Amino acid sequence: MNADLERLVRLQQAESNLKRVESSRLDLPRRRSEAAAALEQEKTRLLGAREAVESCQKARRKYEAELQDLEAKRSKYKGQLMDVKTNKEYTAMLHEIEGVEREIRAREDLVLAEMEKAESLTAEVKREEQAFKDADDEAKARGLEMDEEERRLESEADRLTAERDAVAAEVPTSMLELFQRVARVRGTAVSEATKDAMCSQCHVKLRPQMFVELKRGDVFFQCPQCNRILYYEAPAPVVVPQP
Repeated sequence: MNADLERLVRLQQAESNLKRVESSRLDLPRRRSEAAAALEQEKTRLLGAREAVESCQKARRKYEAELQDLEAKRSKYKGQLMDVKTNKEYTAMLHEIEGVEREIRAREDLVLAEMEKAESLTAEVKREEQAFKDADDEAKARGLEMDEEERRLESEADRLTAERDAVAAEVPTSMLELFQRVARVRGTAVSEATKDAMCSQCHVKLRPQMFVELKRGDVFFQCPQCNRILYYEAPAPVVVPQP
């Protein structure tokens, strides 16, 4: 293969590797954001469970306060029974007491229901607390892993940048400018020709004469369709074992 063409192939490999590393680096903030959002969801579920317990306890306290008021009211009515003068007044007072006692039983049922509900919700809070702790531990571990990955990618990007610049310095100016122009338009500037005489990037079929000359490696060609710089890598010879 022509020496300058070989340098362009190496330059493309260095560019592609650098883009891959840079893409991974640029993806790290998204991954960190997703991890933070997942942890926030766990926290929201935990807070929701705790709020449900607080709401249940608040309702219970309300019903217990109403129950105390009703019991005080019943005691007052019972005390007034001694002061009534007629059977009619006595009967009316008994009806009042019965009505208050129905309300008392209803409030007692509500208090009991809230107690049972609170027991279930408290168990749910404990499950959510454990789930959040597990998620938080995992998020911290993943954060450390991503910190390490970021340092590794930064180091690799520095190495690849130096490698790319070193190779680019060996490429003639005119060829380097062509490489950069094609790369700006196509993303990649170099394309391997397959053994079936096709551009591996745009898959156009190359003319037979062009392919023959390209295989010799001493002629510089661009793909007639995508304009990428073409090269041909001869397959490794097949070694037939001796019988």
